[in-house]
Amino acid sequence: MRFSLDKHVLSGARFVESPNQSERPPGITIDLLVIHNISLPPGEFGSQCVQDFFCNELDCSIHPFFSEIEDLKVSSHLFIDRRGSVTQFVPFDRKAWHAGESNFAGRENCNEFSIGIELEGTDNDEFTPDQYQSLVEVTRLLLQAYPQLTTDRIVGHSDIAPGRKTDPGPCFNWEFYQSALTDKQI
Repeated sequence: MRFSLDKHVLSGARFVESPNQSERPPGITIDLLVIHNISLPPGEFGSQCVQDFFCNELDCSIHPFFSEIEDLKVSSHLFIDRRGSVTQFVPFDRKAWHAGESNFAGRENCNEFSIGIELEGTDNDEFTPDQYQSLVEVTRLLLQAYPQLTTDRIVGHSDIAPGRKTDPGPCFNWEFYQSALTDKQI
């Protein structure tokens, strides 16, 4: 396994701290994992733009779409690029600002109790085998480290913000991902 967890930080991943984070409320239990997708500019892969966006350093003059997001303060705990490389932006014990207005099982503001993972991609592009491999490895660690987090508490952004969000989209292979979590070969 390429990753390990130490004090809520993923060893084996690059760590770039985002300012877009805050304390979780006292006594909160991490018991939800939210899968997202993102690409900046939309539909383009391999740029530095996602990291810049999460760190409030995005040059909004380089693409017309960026004027639509320039005032947003967003982050996720992890970003997995097309090659499967993982960058952590927020320690898992802190709140990343990834879900926005959201609800899971009657609980509002899912950022309070969830971990957010962004996959580099779009709703309409297949995710890569390398991304799935990293996602599965990381998810297994998270399931061990946070016992209230179980496989039935892994959702897409679209599940907690229906009508507002569509990611990770129809190209995300939930069946493969869920079965890979228990398959020791991956």
